[in-house]
Amino acid sequence: MELTLLHLYPDAMSLYGEYANLSVLRRHLEALGVTVHLEKVTCENVPDFTRADLVYMGAGTEGAQKAVLLGLPHHADALRDALDRGCLLFFTGNAMEILGRSVTDAKGRTWNALGFSDFTTVETDKRTPGDVIATSTLWETPTVGFMNKCSTTSGITTPLFSALPLGFGNDAEHGAEGYALGNILATHITGPVLVKNPDFTDLIIRRLFAAKGWSLPEQLPVLPHEREAYAVTLRELQARLK
Repeated sequence: MELTLLHLYPDAMSLYGEYANLSVLRRHLEALGVTVHLEKVTCENVPDFTRADLVYMGAGTEGAQKAVLLGLPHHADALRDALDRGCLLFFTGNAMEILGRSVTDAKGRTWNALGFSDFTTVETDKRTPGDVIATSTLWETPTVGFMNKCSTTSGITTPLFSALPLGFGNDAEHGAEGYALGNILATHITGPVLVKNPDFTDLIIRRLFAAKGWSLPEQLPVLPHEREAYAVTLRELQARLK
């Protein structure tokens, strides 16, 4: 069993240590006996999505995001072809905004995005950093994490999270957040969200195995202390809701 994970633009879009998402995913997959090939595509390279089973991109500065918006839409057809053959797209932080129709920056300039959905993003002059508790539409346990965004995203009808008991959603406090449709999973939660949320990692593993037609064992691997760390973080954040 072999899988190829493609990390898109880690030189520009890895502001909060997002590389750790692929590191922990790789460890889980290898514990299942999967040979994992991790490929990195920098801003100077032409991306080749033909072998990818998962394409990941993390958060960047607003400037780095605009640099990506200058180049990546030229490869939208190739990325869409990868989706059509079963590749999983997983975008976090402001990489999520690149999946929509457009991003309008704080100066009023509108940048064309990939157009995989009709949602649009508008940057504001207000930054809302803070911890997050999110209620997923795809798994039962709450998700914990951190956001540092200065934008609102409108027009998403299939969010990844139905509500944020703690935090600012796509366009409202405590509102729905992220985007999930078909093989696309996206959230504005930044940093190593998979490290913090083992059930999120398990969901991605199940999706990857299903795309390959592989059978999963009844019990997925658990890395040392990851469940305990998740429980501590959730308990501390939930205490702020009282």
